[in-house]
Amino acid sequence: MAAVFGRRLRRGAVTAAVAAVAVAALSASQAPGVTTPQADNGRSAADRSDDGSSPDGASGPDYYTDLPKLNSPTDDPTASPGGGAKDTEAGIPATVLDAYKKAEAALATSKPGCNVSWELLAAIGKVESGQASGGNVDANGDTIDPIKGPPLNGKGFAHIKDTDGGLYDGDTVYDRAVGPMQFIPSTWEWAGRDGNGDGKKDPNNIYDAALATGHYLCRADRDLSDAGDLNKAILSYNNSSDYLATVLSWFEFYRKGAHEVPDGSGVLPRHPSSGGGSTPSPSPTPGSGGGSASPSPTHPSGPDKPSKPTDPSKPTDPSKPTDPSDPSDPSDPSDPPSTSPTQSVTELGDADTGRLSAMAGDAFAEKVAVRATNAKGKGVATVKIRFAVVGDTDAAFSGGAKSVVATTNSSGTATAPALTAGEKTGRFTVRATVVGRTLAGLDYTADVTARAADKLVRVGDDELSCVAGEEFADPVTVKATYKGAAADGVAATATLITSADDATEADKGPYFKDADGKTVRTWKDLKTADDGTLRLPKLYADDATGTFLLRITTTGGATLTVELKVTAAPSDGASESPSASASPSA
Repeated sequence: MAAVFGRRLRRGAVTAAVAAVAVAALSASQAPGVTTPQADNGRSAADRSDDGSSPDGASGPDYYTDLPKLNSPTDDPTASPGGGAKDTEAGIPATVLDAYKKAEAALATSKPGCNVSWELLAAIGKVESGQASGGNVDANGDTIDPIKGPPLNGKGFAHIKDTDGGLYDGDTVYDRAVGPMQFIPSTWEWAGRDGNGDGKKDPNNIYDAALATGHYLCRADRDLSDAGDLNKAILSYNNSSDYLATVLSWFEFYRKGAHEVPDGSGVLPRHPSSGGGSTPSPSPTPGSGGGSASPSPTHPSGPDKPSKPTDPSKPTDPSKPTDPSDPSDPSDPSDPPSTSPTQSVTELGDADTGRLSAMAGDAFAEKVAVRATNAKGKGVATVKIRFAVVGDTDAAFSGGAKSVVATTNSSGTATAPALTAGEKTGRFTVRATVVGRTLAGLDYTADVTARAADKLVRVGDDELSCVAGEEFADPVTVKATYKGAAADGVAATATLITSADDATEADKGPYFKDADGKTVRTWKDLKTADDGTLRLPKLYADDATGTFLLRITTTGGATLTVELKVTAAPSDGASESPSASASPSA
């Protein structure tokens, strides 16, 4: 029978008894390659975030503490791993399991050095939401009933006003953690992924949430086959040693075997949270069975997820949750104020960041720089600053990261790594915030413009000519450059024009053929190759003779006009009557 704790834990209010049971359970499983988490030793979350991870994590600090069965010497050696061929605890709802496996496959391609496994995603999904409330999802992976935490209104939880307009959590006043992997909307804004290819990034969809969780764990170039990196990754999701022990227990359990069960039939956690902001009941004594005084509901409510953790270096009385902004906070006034650099920061300001603009595919010339200062206006060193790319863009920092952490120097300045524009044009935001604090951040507008060329030249100098009614033997090839360098991927249009002074499309003379063989004299959506060259489609001539003009233009304004000559077909003694010709460009 699974070992169960009688409630969900709240970071910063975990008793020593619960921690001891969690670690003992992990040790008892004798999981190979799994390390036992060490105590926090009074260090703050910010002190441990030296790998670029978020001290407050992707989700809030509450989670389910049910543990899997522990193997015993009397287990049937013929049974399947995990405690039996049809062990109900080892059953994972079909759509949820499919989402985890698809995320693993996608990450094996996009993050091959991370080595994230579906069993790890399943372990986190089990702890965060009981596998999406026992697989209560539709075929597309959307949760049928909302899974969301309480409003983060500062009453026993962090105080986070609405950041998504209620889009994901249905709350237009405060944020709530949402979905099967319990993302906070402001985190989802930069961490979200489209895992099922429907063009949307929805934290309430198990495919999207599973892929986003994998990417979140793989940050900072982690290799999750390494025990140290694995522990850091899990702690970055929820910075609690007890959470780490619980996830590792389920991870090892699923590694020994798991099977698919129908959606909606998964095992639900036995002791879900009773709701946001309520005072948690005391932890059960180890060995008491973890029973609850009141019956558990049939279906769990959404895991309650505050956005910001309490400082684990400052234990709190779980029976008296306080609002840090409440003047009635009964904290001891004799306690010395925090002297950590992070806590001394009172303002985050700009440090002469220039205009952020780049052409698609290019690096941004400017880097975002901010300065952290204290109440006296002096720069504060060794403060961690998170820079996050926010918005509908494929721009990213070096290495493809959407979020990075930099540390302020002796003058209090932190500079983000170089940004590289993707292929998607438009505007997005780079957001700078202080790690471990709720200070107002800074938003920087960045623009990505289409690839452009400022010069076009023809490749080759042979005359381009053909006989009326025939096709041109030589293709028209040009090369585009921008500031002297080859301009690749630049959009271009080729048009047979009326004359040098009239750029309207000609109604006679040379022409292209479209896919259906029809005559066209304007060809759009052309793009230059990697070396900046562009080879136009084959040209044909009708029965009009003379000199005609082909004009090629690109994004960025580069223009080139090329002469095409058409001569009359030879005839037996018949005189030729050349048609009027268009004047070549000067």
